[in-house]
Amino acid sequence: QVQLVESGGGLVHTGGSLRLSCVASGGTFSSYIMAWFRQAPGNEREFVAIINRSGGSITYSDSVKGRFTISRDNAKNTVYLQMNSLKPEDTAVYYCALSTYYYSRQMRDFGSWGQGTQVTVSS
Repeated sequence: QVQLVESGGGLVHTGGSLRLSCVASGGTFSSYIMAWFRQAPGNEREFVAIINRSGGSITYSDSVKGRFTISRDNAKNTVYLQMNSLKPEDTAVYYCALSTYYYSRQMRDFGSWGQGTQVTVSS
């Protein structure tokens, strides 16, 4: 039912910035809890950040806290991930996901996923 499409990935040097976007269609965006996950080749998919329906509650993984910012614009059906001070260990495919109910770090609690956007940080 709900389609998620990520964009904004690319190649950047250590210390650089990227802004990822995820646009949702086919549902009521303001009713969704939205999150970002990431996965490097050979690694498990890991939680990055989550934002509740109104944007008033936000949680980050320890590895990105202070560097990444999640936000949403319900009028545009879009969730964003602003990534600053990027490190090589941030290199991964970044996925957005939605939950209709759970404010959770667990993949099993998210019902829809995008196809991902590649972020590569050199050095």
